[in-house]
Amino acid sequence: MKTIGLLGGMSWESTVTYYQLINTLVNKRLGGVHSAKILIASVDFDEIARCQERNEWDKSADILGRAAHGLELAGADFILIGANTMHKVATQIQSYIKIPLLHIADATIAALQQQHITRVGLLGTKYTVQEDFYKQRIAAASIEVLTPNAAGIDEVNRIIYEELVVGQKEPSSKAKMLATIEQLQQAGAQGLILGCTELDLLVQPADTELPLFDTTRIHAEAAVDWALR
Repeated sequence: MKTIGLLGGMSWESTVTYYQLINTLVNKRLGGVHSAKILIASVDFDEIARCQERNEWDKSADILGRAAHGLELAGADFILIGANTMHKVATQIQSYIKIPLLHIADATIAALQQQHITRVGLLGTKYTVQEDFYKQRIAAASIEVLTPNAAGIDEVNRIIYEELVVGQKEPSSKAKMLATIEQLQQAGAQGLILGCTELDLLVQPADTELPLFDTTRIHAEAAVDWALR
């Protein structure tokens, strides 16, 4: 079994989900009392969020790059960034290490292709939804990406940063999220990417007719594939 290096803390809520999912999947595959070999570098999300707000992406890349290098030195065989948004600096982080970095969008593309999705809705932080580092990677795989309107983007971003990253799940916020999903479905989305690793805390498959592509679960499944292959 290979050792997984997880850059976590962005937020700690989703890092808990990653840890639980990866261990559950390993145990399901191997049985007995097997669990995953995981090294976690959990950063202070406040520092990363301030870098985002100030457009200091190089600074955040250095923080995470050094953390990834530490995981490599500690024995990690490959790296996961436990946050969609911070894949904006995935290339910079990769430059700090010699081991592979398993990109969350690549794992998501594979899942979309398995279900023959050619037009997908995307929810996430304003950085993930508005900028090209994530959308363009999916579009390059011949999958059209639909995003909410400006008001929807702002509201989803607010829910993520003010509520979900600290474990709050408000019914009113869920209703707003589902209304945004309905708008994407009416626009022609065949499925929906939960493109923030906290969104699965609020939206579940039973909440919508659209197939959900939970990037946290997809990323965890891909990591277990890598670890056990």
